[in-house]
Amino acid sequence: MPLRGTIRLIESGVLCLLILLMIFPPRSVFLFLFVITCCAIFVFPVHSQEALVKPALRAQPVRLEQPAVTAASVYSVDASNGRVIYSKNISEKRPVASTQKLLTGLIIAEGGNLDERIPVASTDRKVSPRNLWLTEGSSYRRGTLLEAMLVRSFNDSAKCLARTHSGSQAEFARTMNARAEKLGMKDSHFVNAHGLTEEGQYSTAHDMILLAAAAWMNPEVRRIVQLKGIDFTYEGAKTIQVKNSNELLHTYAPCVGMKTGYTEAAGRCLVAAATRGERTVLAVILGSKFEDVWTDAETVLEWSLKH
Repeated sequence: MPLRGTIRLIESGVLCLLILLMIFPPRSVFLFLFVITCCAIFVFPVHSQEALVKPALRAQPVRLEQPAVTAASVYSVDASNGRVIYSKNISEKRPVASTQKLLTGLIIAEGGNLDERIPVASTDRKVSPRNLWLTEGSSYRRGTLLEAMLVRSFNDSAKCLARTHSGSQAEFARTMNARAEKLGMKDSHFVNAHGLTEEGQYSTAHDMILLAAAAWMNPEVRRIVQLKGIDFTYEGAKTIQVKNSNELLHTYAPCVGMKTGYTEAAGRCLVAAATRGERTVLAVILGSKFEDVWTDAETVLEWSLKH
């Protein structure tokens, strides 16, 4: 209120008080003023507060309609705080194909000794459909096989890494399940390191986002999944160029990794991360179709970055 208005209000109040004192006994006037003051303090503020609160109670939250995708299960979150952005059938148990190599990669990266050379055994070789065709008796730097597995999803690399880590494929599967339990992946069970279909192997979009977050927090895994390609040199032989199987790395600028997957049982799957400015979102796409997985993923990532 302006100063001039305040002074006039005070003058009017004093004048009214003098008039009341001239007409009524002083005791009655002061009693009247006491009642008016109490009403001002205890009654009017309550009504004004109700006027502010009631509209808020009546207001309905704005519901954002998620864009439609063909994938069976989808989940996206803000990587910085875990805020859920997109959610579809996140608790449905289903095979996740080679996206579970993120768990294999996380375990290997956490185990360290990435510069150690590890031998290839006959049992590591010829795991359809995708292989480096490593020869029995050759040896490679552990970190190099980790790159090959995460960049192009080579299954013989995954088996070699698993065996040399835990002694056998079965023992490595137990290691995977123990690590998954620590991550809070309560609706997952893993039987092999590479993700090819086996009975009793499954996860959910909810659990895979937990894995994605842990993998993204690991510096080595995060570095590798962002690579658009690597040069792989066979022991004593030629060097080949290996392109990352994640097409979004080559077509969608905000994408910064992570891992592809496909089997007939799982459909097209993708765990992906995208960054714009200082914000990163993580997304899991499970059970999509061959022609739709990249569109599904880009749609979810772009929508998530905007919301």
